[in-house]
Amino acid sequence: MISTDPKAHLRFYLQSARDALLWKLEGLSEYDIRRPATPTGTNLLGLVKHSATVELGYLGEVFGRPSPEALPWMEDGADADADMWATADESREFVVGVYRRAWAHADATIDALALDTVGKVPWWPEGKDEVTLHHAVIRVIADAQRHAGHADIVRELTDGAVGMREDNSSVPARDAAWWAAYRDRIEDAAREAERRATPGRTR
Repeated sequence: MISTDPKAHLRFYLQSARDALLWKLEGLSEYDIRRPATPTGTNLLGLVKHSATVELGYLGEVFGRPSPEALPWMEDGADADADMWATADESREFVVGVYRRAWAHADATIDALALDTVGKVPWWPEGKDEVTLHHAVIRVIADAQRHAGHADIVRELTDGAVGMREDNSSVPARDAAWWAAYRDRIEDAAREAERRATPGRTR
């Protein structure tokens, strides 16, 4: 039977992003879940930590439902972007635990309030700081799915593992030789397009 409950639809897409983020940590060393994979420091455990912070903000504090969870990385005087990476003292279990508790708190907010409930976002400009729960949930889903995509790329660059989730990779089952040839075709097409766009260039 097809669900017509909008909250159920929102919860489904939010949970799929949450599950994907945590799955990307599985099987990796402490170093690999923390190491900066891009020039701006993107890292797997930091994406989880940030996503927990976002959920506790938009689906908690904004609607007058602050969580008892302590977030020292959000306090005055904390390092810039401290929610985007984990210190050596912040264990994998700690960060994942905060994220799971953030889920529970956010889900309780979604369950308790109507989607047209209006909240106030303290970090938005005054006069433009009101948001409905519906809007806030969609915003959190967009953020979580975006970071799940970041995690996809970071994990593939780390050990070659790909896929959307454990029971559905969403990637065709092909061997390494096929993928190498496929990548080469894309590389060749990119080089040919560049050659055509650059008069006089031969390679």
